[in-house]
Amino acid sequence: MASNFIRRLDHDTEQKLRGFYATLSEKDQRRFAAIEATQLGHGGIQYVAEVLGCSTRTIERGIGELDDLPNDPAEGRTRRPGAGRKKGLPQTRQLSRI
Repeated sequence: MASNFIRRLDHDTEQKLRGFYATLSEKDQRRFAAIEATQLGHGGIQYVAEVLGCSTRTIERGIGELDDLPNDPAEGRTRRPGAGRKKGLPQTRQLSRI
């Protein structure tokens, strides 16, 4: 029989976590979720992923980023270089005649 080692948060605290999480950038969301999960200990990653509605992989990535904070090459940026829609000429639609 498996036992649950993490302490569950009350409903109001979970709601506040979700509200705060929604105001953060993607990078800050990962790191916030990672901090919360590591504070909870064993089972924290799964629990925080359920509460915040993110994947466990996102939290694991955030934990890796926390380990490398002093050497963060993306400090001050919200997206990686080259991310997002490419700028180009606007496309015009061709209407076919039937």
